[in-house]
Amino acid sequence: MISLWETTRISSRALAVNKMRSALTMLGIIIGVMAVIMMFAIGAGANREISDRFSSMGSNLLTVRPGAVQAPGGVRSGSVNTLTVDDARAIAEECAAVAYAAPVYGGSAQVVYGNQNWSTNITGTTPDYLFVQDWTMESGTVFTDQDVRSATKVCIVGKTIVDNLFGGENPLGKTVRVRNVPMVVVGVLGEIGTNLMGRDQDDIVLVPVTTAQRRLFSSSRSGSVSTIMVKAQSSELLGAAQDQVASLLAMRHRIREGGEEDFTVRNMAQMIENAKAATRTMTLLLTAVAGVSLLVGGIGIMNIMLVSVTERTREIGIRMALGAKTIDIRLQFLVEALMLSLLGGATGIILGVAGALSISRGFGWAVEVSPFSISLAFGFSAFVGVFFGYYPAWKASLLNPIEALRYE
Repeated sequence: MISLWETTRISSRALAVNKMRSALTMLGIIIGVMAVIMMFAIGAGANREISDRFSSMGSNLLTVRPGAVQAPGGVRSGSVNTLTVDDARAIAEECAAVAYAAPVYGGSAQVVYGNQNWSTNITGTTPDYLFVQDWTMESGTVFTDQDVRSATKVCIVGKTIVDNLFGGENPLGKTVRVRNVPMVVVGVLGEIGTNLMGRDQDDIVLVPVTTAQRRLFSSSRSGSVSTIMVKAQSSELLGAAQDQVASLLAMRHRIREGGEEDFTVRNMAQMIENAKAATRTMTLLLTAVAGVSLLVGGIGIMNIMLVSVTERTREIGIRMALGAKTIDIRLQFLVEALMLSLLGGATGIILGVAGALSISRGFGWAVEVSPFSISLAFGFSAFVGVFFGYYPAWKASLLNPIEALRYE
């Protein structure tokens, strides 16, 4: 039996004879491995970005939103605001695991200062909103609880508003018009950045929630709000806070045991897991599509190896006549197929890593190349080489030496 080293040397020489054909045969493996690594890198980077973004918002947040309500005639409606400012106040005062609770009510509007105007998001809330979101003030002050009770016409603006309306002018004490309602700027938020959806969180105007309800936006129900943002005492008490909030609202809204709730309470952990699950599903789908290239590359290897067996039939007959055994012939062609897949896999790894880094630099996407994805892609390419190379190798080893010598 010929040694493995000798078999490898013979196989290398055979592949080197047809360099162009060997390179084209490897192309499917190269593209498949490169695509798998890039898809895994983009998916892992997206998961990390999701975790980082949510972590920056705090891991002990709850979001309470209105749920579906049963209207007369059995019609279910999800457009009715079932939450109120009093609900938020009760959550903050009566739920022991809750640190802060802030109602949110608002919409989009044009903000005008002098001859400048800017369309932005108007958020009606309470002073606790900044503590819930862990936002800071760059200058000025936060409006007070008295401002909320009196529906005072004051506001806090984000950095984007300052840049687009005031330029280099100090906005504190200036009067802007929101829906033709004059509002005095009492504070400027510190820079926040973008959220998970890519929205500029600095493009915002905060006003007292009662001001938003009574002066800026019409409300279908007195005191109703669209959301209540809740911050638990700690991440360890998040579950307890969620249970306490749900129980309190069920009692306040007179929901019977087993009845359908007219609100939903979601915690940050659930949001993170849902976002990650969606990203993982998309990554697996894209990786599966990329994996098809590996299968196509494997079929290409089998096709070329069958052609090679036909072209080298006489050579196989001579080797058998000189004493080569069946296993020697089979091993030679199997090694050739494996070398094609491994060389293609190694090239695909290099191009995949380079492509992932190029995407990160060119588009600013978060990517994370993991050893697992590299090992998986390389291992699968080796499997493809062995799997699709076995049949040509088996066929070559079964040739009759006499018939092979006569082959023209």
